[in-house]
Amino acid sequence: MKKFLQVMAFTALTVGLLAVQSCDNEDGPGEGPIVVLDKTTDQNIPGGKITVKATVTAPNGGQALTVFVAGVEDKSFDMAGAAEFEQTYEYTIPANALVASKIVITFQARDNLNYSSGVSNLVVTVGDPVVILGPGNLTTQTLRKGTPYLIKGQTFVRDGVVLTVEPGAIIKGDKATKGTLVIAPGGRLVANGTATDPIVFTSAQAAGERDRGDWGGIVVLGNAFVNQTTLPAIEGIDPPQTYGNNTSPATNADHNAGTLRFVRIEFAGIELTPNNETNSLTLGGVGRGTVVENVQVSFGGDDGFEWFGGTVNGKFLVSHSTWDDDFDTDFGWSGNVQFGLVVRNPFFADQSGSNAFESDNQGNGNAIAGLCDASATAAGTASGCTRGVFSNITVLGPRETNARSISGNYQNALHIRRRSAISVFNSFISGFRIGLRIDDDGTFFNLVRGHGVHANNVLSVPGPAGTGSSATAAEGLYVTGIRFTAANDGTIGDATVTAGNATPLANYWTTNANTGFNNISAVSSLADIGITTANFWAGQTADNYPSNPNFALGAGASGNTNNLNSGASYANSKLSDGFFVKTGTFRGAFGNTDWTDGWAEFQPRNKAY
Repeated sequence: MKKFLQVMAFTALTVGLLAVQSCDNEDGPGEGPIVVLDKTTDQNIPGGKITVKATVTAPNGGQALTVFVAGVEDKSFDMAGAAEFEQTYEYTIPANALVASKIVITFQARDNLNYSSGVSNLVVTVGDPVVILGPGNLTTQTLRKGTPYLIKGQTFVRDGVVLTVEPGAIIKGDKATKGTLVIAPGGRLVANGTATDPIVFTSAQAAGERDRGDWGGIVVLGNAFVNQTTLPAIEGIDPPQTYGNNTSPATNADHNAGTLRFVRIEFAGIELTPNNETNSLTLGGVGRGTVVENVQVSFGGDDGFEWFGGTVNGKFLVSHSTWDDDFDTDFGWSGNVQFGLVVRNPFFADQSGSNAFESDNQGNGNAIAGLCDASATAAGTASGCTRGVFSNITVLGPRETNARSISGNYQNALHIRRRSAISVFNSFISGFRIGLRIDDDGTFFNLVRGHGVHANNVLSVPGPAGTGSSATAAEGLYVTGIRFTAANDGTIGDATVTAGNATPLANYWTTNANTGFNNISAVSSLADIGITTANFWAGQTADNYPSNPNFALGAGASGNTNNLNSGASYANSKLSDGFFVKTGTFRGAFGNTDWTDGWAEFQPRNKAY
């Protein structure tokens, strides 16, 4: 049976005995036992272990060493008559121990004459299990699996500092302080998860209470090319953080900001100041030496992925239930992305207008001499344009059929504008009010000059509208604000020509082995091309959308020209880079296997972390 330590009685008895011994040290029994600990204080978190070594000196021979925790006997060790005795004791702090509370562990020895030692105490402080990161600058360190972390405020990994994250680590962002992780130019984030042990950056809110914009997300900055006259400061960060170089597109193209592999970023992206937001993952001036693979962003408060210049590539990217745009490209980004998935929530859209793809060259459509200057009369160059290449993307937009009600803030599947020259190949893009929208002459010049290419894609809108005839059309497969002439040969007229005739866009689309279909009234139209319609968000909610859907293609209907199981081509020179996987004939992100399986999570709102 456990017994309570009578500290006062023991102490009084010991003092009395020592007094007797001091009066008669020739005939007395000698000194009582003495206990010495190798430490008197320690700390650990709930569930953590404490180890201490006790050394006992017992001139009369030792009988027992007893350990009391908070006054209650925990363990007794037999000293077997030894005059010198050492014992290591291990204690596990209760999982429900209160943070900052103190636990007193008391050691007391008894000798063969039943004399007791004085008490020796180890005072254990229960630490906070959460390791706080920021605000301010971090030092080089490794974040461990099993240790909880919380990002507070704007937290920086500066030039020369490396933040390494172990597989399986979970890092949360603080809502109250708008926690944001910023990798400054020259800093590195090495987050190398695995398919079975992904790294998770998520909200610090409780399960069931998480929502978009709970924290600021991850911002990675580098010194690769941006096509701006003055080096830009990244959105959302104060004090301003500039990035990139404007020397030439080749300068620092191989910049390395680290690795993001098998990483989930959830409930991130937030308005830090008016019109000044962070995204789930922001990449500014990041070079192609950086690895971004198997990254999922979910329930972001602004864009899912946004590239501001740079050359960084990406593979196996997922944007799930993002608020604004899924893939947003700006400032001369020239990297590659292959295998990407977009799943949209019908009522989750930003007032600025939400798109799957939004691509700008810069803040306007002006030519940049010698860098991005194609025209009606000259091919010009696109070396400094936003000219990234996407291949094998699947977009399951907010509306699977024309009967589905969606937010009025949804706009375009592809909004290509301001002289952008991005390319999209071998993709399935569906579910928005408008399919392809091109706003300006410069963007169209880049297409017809081959600086940007859209080929071997399937484009679908559920509504009945096909080729637009108005620049303000609310729906349609193809919509434009360009003043094309009635010849429909791509000639652009003067100010007297009415804008909005999208026939030249439709012609470009079909000429380049793309297909399109609209007016979807039954989900069988999607099943016929191999799409599992249950994978659209449709009438599901954040609480019942499947945690692990299967996105692999079905067989589809034989002979259907839109069947995604075939039709891909990698012959275009823009796909010659060794980065691209060129096997398989499927269009969209998936063939007969689902690469999201095992590491992605489509119901993070209720996930226990």
